[in-house]
Formats: sequence, C-alpha cells, structure tokens
Amino acid sequence: MIVKCEQEDFEEIYDIINDAAIAYKGIIPADRWHEPYITEEELKKQIGDGVQFWGYMENDKITGIMGIQFKSDVTLIRHAYVRTKDRNKGVGGKLLTHLYSISSTPVLIGTWVDAKWAMDFYLKHGFRLLPKDEVNVLLRKYWTIPERQIETSVVLASSNWK
Repeated sequence: MIVKCEQEDFEEIYDIINDAAIAYKGIIPADRWHEPYITEEELKKQIGDGVQFWGYMENDKITGIMGIQFKSDVTLIRHAYVRTKDRNKGVGGKLLTHLYSISSTPVLIGTWVDAKWAMDFYLKHGFRLLPKDEVNVLLRKYWTIPERQIETSVVLASSNWK
C-alpha cells in the first residue's frame, strides 16, 4: 500500500535512504560519496524545500520511499530508494507510477551517470534520457546541487516533456 509519509516517518525515511544508497559506494565519484549519504540536516532541508515523501507499506513497515517536488512547470522525482533487502519486488515501480499519476506537469528525474541500474529502471518505466547540454541547464534551473554533481549526473524526462 502506498501512503503519504508524515513527520513521524522521518527516521524511517532517513534509514531507507542511507541503507539503499550504499549501492552508490564505489560507483559514483569518490569525492561525492560520504557517510551517511544524506545527513539528517540535509534531509530536513529537502523536506523544507518542498520534497514530499511517499512510502510503500508492507506488513506495517515502510520498505521503499520516493519523494516528489512540484517546481512551477515541472515535477521532480527525488530520493527514490528501496531497502536493500526489499529490492526487485516492484516497490519502486509502484511508487513511481503513483507519483507520476499525481503530477500535472512533466516529470524530471536526476541521477548519477554511473548509476546504470537507476537509469535502466526509469527507461523501463517510459522515461527518456535527455542530452547533456539540456541536462546541464535543467540541473541548474530545478535542482540545488553542487557543480561537481551536475558534471556527473543525468536527467530523464517523462513522455510529456517538450
């Protein structure tokens, strides 16, 4: 079952992100990896900036989370993570389908260029990889991330993107 996460789910969201993000260790540039992958302060800032988290509940426990952020003329999918032990069970696909259904604008998703599994997941769900020149513009316009992350990221777009 998909539920909107509330303040009391903060620790679980934090734990899921940092558990699942271990998949990036040794994959993304070493200068972008740190532990924890996201700090409590950074997660609070993201939520304060409008990222709304949704969770997939199974046996009264959240097994995966995905954030959505409405930004004027686009919707961003942010922080899509499934607990390591609960991967490959369709959780991410169900969350993505739900978030896509509640967006009224084109959906953009940013991820690391070396996270091939993430790109494959989004491509499988109908998103398309955008060209690098467009990616650079979009990452600067809609995300607040360091220049180094822009250099090492891709953006995927829903079918209704221009």
